[in-house]
Amino acid sequence: MFLQKVAAQLYTVRDALEKDYNGVLKALKEQGWPAVQVSGTRGYTPAQIAGFLREHGLQSAGLHVSLAELTDDMQGAIDQAKLYGTRDIIVPHLGRDYQNMLGYQMFKSHMNALAKPLNAAGYRLSYHNHDFEFATTINGVSALEYLLAPSADNAILAEIDVYWVKKGGDDPLQFIAKFSQRMPIIHLKDMASDGTQDFAEVGEGLIDFVPILRWCEANGVEWYAVEQDTCRRDPLDCLNTSLTNLRTMSGQL
Repeated sequence: MFLQKVAAQLYTVRDALEKDYNGVLKALKEQGWPAVQVSGTRGYTPAQIAGFLREHGLQSAGLHVSLAELTDDMQGAIDQAKLYGTRDIIVPHLGRDYQNMLGYQMFKSHMNALAKPLNAAGYRLSYHNHDFEFATTINGVSALEYLLAPSADNAILAEIDVYWVKKGGDDPLQFIAKFSQRMPIIHLKDMASDGTQDFAEVGEGLIDFVPILRWCEANGVEWYAVEQDTCRRDPLDCLNTSLTNLRTMSGQL
């Protein structure tokens, strides 16, 4: 069951997508991925991408949409999500102008305002973190904890990236424990063990994933999106290594 919920985050293979989106999806399907997470159209139309997904029998584990795009054209984001067959829309980054106390407060209010019509239409809105949110404290907690506070009046769900939590100085397993039933998708990404803090294939670095996966399986996580922002070799090969290691880990869940 777990292995039917893993997804390749397409930002990992962004350069290859621009040359041959369909070919990349074919390769991922052949590796054994059941799903992908869409991040940018890379010169193709959403309809074309949806067609490629159908052709290769790939599901969509959410859609990354910039804050500006979601604000300016919410219906366009909804239309994309509908085409891809997902109900999860994720804002993947926050501009530098927002990375201060007032900015985070404004962003939280704005995201909740965006979530109302999205939720009413049957979609969920999440935020994907980096490490910069740990540099600001609001009301005694990190800006990330402030943004994702699990309260009834906060509609922002979590898409926690475990690599960035570790780089931000926190423990990924302890951190995600705050978001039981509020994290439909988690980002799996490893940190190189050679002291560089570079990105690494899942299972090849410093992060102990099995306890994280066990917690996720018991606490409502629906998709595991595997991402590697930069790769030291062919990104498709890196994704294949991550999937191979996840297959091994699945026997320990």
